[in-house]
Amino acid sequence: MSKKMNAPLMLTCLRIAAIPLLVIVLLSNFRGKELVSFAIFFIATLTDMLDGFWARRKRQTTVLGQLLDPTADKLLIASALICLVEMGTVPAWMAVIIIGREMAVSGFRAMASSKGITIPASLLGKIKMILETFTIYLLLLGEKILGPIFILSRVGLWLVILVAVVSAAEYSLKFGRAVVSGRT
Repeated sequence: MSKKMNAPLMLTCLRIAAIPLLVIVLLSNFRGKELVSFAIFFIATLTDMLDGFWARRKRQTTVLGQLLDPTADKLLIASALICLVEMGTVPAWMAVIIIGREMAVSGFRAMASSKGITIPASLLGKIKMILETFTIYLLLLGEKILGPIFILSRVGLWLVILVAVVSAAEYSLKFGRAVVSGRT
């Protein structure tokens, strides 16, 4: 195996490849699509946990992997949310806030990086990602499968919005001045 295409990077590529499949399943209409979309999303999120762990443990981190991994995460979440909006499951304004926050934080990190400033993921950012993932699990399973427990997906969406906005503000307050001035 070449140094450029290692196992963690292959897992990230698998996650990216799962996105069109997830979109096709979500926007199709067949019996059991909830379970199939849940399985695809679950496997994709599992690759996210495994690729980073494997890359660090086996010392196989690459620049390409460091760029592709967060991009794959954002594409997966955005694709699921956009499909859920199309299906009438998620209000569009909520998806816009969640996806917009991801774009803004990514842009902010890119600006910081261009000035030699590294912005690590915050605890709130990690909590947001976990909440986001579990909320999407619930949304994918849907009310038909979850019954009254489906209300947790609505609570989850509101929590994701809250944590997304607060964590974006945290990044801005903590690193904004340094990024604008270019000083660490």
